[in-house]
Amino acid sequence: MSQRPAPVVDGETARRRGYGWLLLVPGMLWLVVFFLIPTVQLFFTSLYDPSGSYELGYAMTWHFQNYPDAVRDNFDLFVRSFLYAGITTFVCLLLAYPLAYAIAFKSGRWKNFLLVLVIAPFFTSFLLRTLSWSAILSDQGVVTSLLKSVAILPEDGRLLATPVAVIAGLIYNFLPFMTLPLYASLDKVDPRLIEAAGDLYSSPFTGFRKVTVPLSMPGVVSGTLLTFIPACGDYINAELLGTTRQYMIGNRIQAAFLRERDYPVAATLSLLLMLVVVAMVVVYVRRAGTEKLV
Repeated sequence: MSQRPAPVVDGETARRRGYGWLLLVPGMLWLVVFFLIPTVQLFFTSLYDPSGSYELGYAMTWHFQNYPDAVRDNFDLFVRSFLYAGITTFVCLLLAYPLAYAIAFKSGRWKNFLLVLVIAPFFTSFLLRTLSWSAILSDQGVVTSLLKSVAILPEDGRLLATPVAVIAGLIYNFLPFMTLPLYASLDKVDPRLIEAAGDLYSSPFTGFRKVTVPLSMPGVVSGTLLTFIPACGDYINAELLGTTRQYMIGNRIQAAFLRERDYPVAATLSLLLMLVVVAMVVVYVRRAGTEKLV
């Protein structure tokens, strides 16, 4: 069997291909300066002697015991953070999938308008949006009063300063992060494939389950990652909508960095959160079987 000759690449073409790698330089420099170097510095900070102080300084003692100590002292905060983030991601998926499906397939000429409505919350600051939920869920607010009137909440019950308020704030703030990737994935689905499923005597539900859902899996994976990862490290919602009993690991890191100036603990918790989230993401992406994201 004859072999095909290798393509001939002249010097000019090879030179152009070499120049193409230069396009990576700005992005790589940005990652090195603003991600790699700070992460390395954070690692060294996590090994400082925990008996030091901000005023007297910290000594580098390669104190790896900081890591098991941080897990032991803050295990409940890690569990609460992942639990709240998991619930938020699941509810966002339930709410965003029908919304994205309707925009992609049923909106017609209103598609662009509905997409603007999805991203409209980004036009105001994250802090203001969360503060507005503290007014909505207040003890004298419309939502609480309505739930009391229909006996869902007792007369002395409340929504603010509860896990429900914190999770509601997380869902509201991160719902667009789930909706937009789902829409982008569903919008690429060829309607002729859905019609072909009907031509093969598939019911609408079976066609949706066998055709639409598998083709939208890249959007599901992207949306769940974009929702779960920032929700794990969020501290604004727990700070403004909850109490210390609803604090997440982000609140502990923020307090250690800015109030206590306990830099070894803050750095240790930050790295632990990063490592756990990365491990969970790798496992999730591989189990999801989405080759585009691996």
